[in-house]
Amino acid sequence: ETDIMKILFLDSPSYGKEDICEAYTALGYEVIFFNHPMLYEYNNREFNLYFDELISSDSYQFVFSFNFFPAISAGCQRNHLKYLSFVYDSPQVALYSYTIINPCNYVFLFDKTLFYSLKNEGIETVYYLPLCVNEKRLRALPNPSDADITRYSSDVSFVGSLYTEEHNLYDRMQTISEFTRGYLEGIMNAQRKVNGYFFIQELLTPEVLSDMKQAVPYLTRPDGTESDAYIYANYFIARKLTFLERIDLLKNVSEHYQTKLFTFNQTPFLPECQNVGKVDYLNEMPQVFRHSKINLNITLRSIYSGIPLRAFDIMGSGGFLLSNYQEDFLDYFTPGEDFDYYDGVDDLLAKIDYYLSHEKERRQIAENAAHKVLTEHTYENRIQFMLKTAGLR
Repeated sequence: ETDIMKILFLDSPSYGKEDICEAYTALGYEVIFFNHPMLYEYNNREFNLYFDELISSDSYQFVFSFNFFPAISAGCQRNHLKYLSFVYDSPQVALYSYTIINPCNYVFLFDKTLFYSLKNEGIETVYYLPLCVNEKRLRALPNPSDADITRYSSDVSFVGSLYTEEHNLYDRMQTISEFTRGYLEGIMNAQRKVNGYFFIQELLTPEVLSDMKQAVPYLTRPDGTESDAYIYANYFIARKLTFLERIDLLKNVSEHYQTKLFTFNQTPFLPECQNVGKVDYLNEMPQVFRHSKINLNITLRSIYSGIPLRAFDIMGSGGFLLSNYQEDFLDYFTPGEDFDYYDGVDDLLAKIDYYLSHEKERRQIAENAAHKVLTEHTYENRIQFMLKTAGLR
């Protein structure tokens, strides 16, 4: 009787959870879920005991999580077990924990720029790996009802958050000086004109940072090496910038074309957009992508060059993708053949105009992308790469 290969899988909320579990099962693994309330605490005794007991209770091939968790890395290091993590969030401050250098780690990053920035610091445990789709689920999409088609179809669609939430950290900085506010607005305006390079972090001077820190303090984790500039650029400014950018682009697009917005945010400031409300990731979202003529991707600014999950989902669902420029696309996809990108509002409007009036070309591009994504960018394909990299296959 062959021993079933078991893996420990962190049961935390993430879009790809069902999809990757299905792929692990298809590759012959039994997935055992675990989680613990003290997972996020630094070197927590309760978590460590729980984890060590879990490991000793059975035999596991490795531990897997979406995103990187220092407590799991430390636990795997203690127990001589390999830890594979697939990072889909950016920013992720945990990557700046000292535990990142533990030899048990195989950390797969979807953003090539982030990968190189860590690699160039001498960190040997990181690898570049783009995100992906569950091709079985997307190929098996049911035919929606007429009512659903009416709800999902649009000339232009955008699915995603507008970052208007209460936890908008930037707007909490009430007490910063006029100088600091002016300076931040200036560098945000400059950054909005540039796609493909995020320079905010380099422009935060010690004076500006200390003013921001006084307004909304951030405490570095006990095991963290992240700089203040990293935190304030990526968690405070990048979100605000993305909010301004998404609002500006959607406002312009919706004044010229039928535009649907699928988001849980209220959007009184976008009167021309049809806000359809939020859609379920697994079942509804692919239908939106498939039935919209043009699907926009407006990347969160703290993703430096990576291809966001939304872009893979659009292409894998058979939708036409029009994205801002992100360098990693060019490793796998050809603009004008698999997708297209825009640079600024005027270019976006011109491209929407072009693709709405060139249906045959638009459909061909969407078809090319779907073929590529559903054959080369699947969870099984990514797992095989991870296992090979970690010497497990």
